[in-house]
Amino acid sequence: MRHALRAAILALVLTSSTAFAQNAPTEWDGLVRVNSRNFDVVYLAPGADFSGYTKVMLDPTEVAFRRNWLRDFNRTAIGLNNRISDDEARRILESVQTGVQDVFAQAYRQGGFEVVTTPGPDVLRLRTAITDLDIAAPDTMTPGRRRTFGTEAGRATIVIEARDSMSGAILGWGVDRQTAGDNSFLVQRNRVTNRADFGRVFRRWADLSVQALNPLRQTPAPAAPATGE
Repeated sequence: MRHALRAAILALVLTSSTAFAQNAPTEWDGLVRVNSRNFDVVYLAPGADFSGYTKVMLDPTEVAFRRNWLRDFNRTAIGLNNRISDDEARRILESVQTGVQDVFAQAYRQGGFEVVTTPGPDVLRLRTAITDLDIAAPDTMTPGRRRTFGTEAGRATIVIEARDSMSGAILGWGVDRQTAGDNSFLVQRNRVTNRADFGRVFRRWADLSVQALNPLRQTPAPAAPATGE
C-alpha cells in the first residue's frame, strides 16, 4: 500500500502544485482535507489525536529538482564553464537536505519539543520532502563566471507527513509551494544569496509546521464526512 508521502510526491510530479491545490480531493488515502492558513493543502486522519506527542523524530529529508531542471538549465547556459555538472547538482541536493533538517530540528526544539532518534509512545515521526526544486541562477563558483542578477532565487514545494512513531499510522500531511527571495528589485544571484533566500523559506515552513501542530494537540482532527446522506 502506498505511503501518503509517496502518493503526494507522485501527484506533484504529475501536475503543478497550484493545480493540485485547486483540485485536491476532499479525501486522500483515508485522510480528510482540512482548511489551513499555513499550507496550500492539508489532510488529517479522521479523529487523529495529537495530544500525547511531546517529542518528534525527524526522518532524513528527501530532495528532488523540478523535472528536467538540470537539462533545461544547461541548455540555456552560456559556455561550458557555466553548466551544472552532475556532481554539482548532487551537492546542491545534499545542501538542501542538510539545511531543511537543521531548521526543522531547531524550530521544534524552540517550540518545546524534544527531538529524538528512536520511536516511542509520545514521539511523532515527521517525514519531509522538498520537490520541484527550481533554482533560478545557481552559482557554480566557476572562475570568471559572469554575474547573474534576478528578483528571486527560485521555487520549491514541501511535503510534510506525520506518523505515529510506534504504529506507523499516518496522522496527516501537508503540501505547500513558495518562491524564495521574491523581491521587487534585482539582486546578485550567487551561492550566498540563494542559500539565504531558500533558508528563509525553509525556516518559514518549519515554524509554520510547529504552529500548526500545537493547536492539534488541543483539538482532535475532524471526523470523517458522512456518506450516503
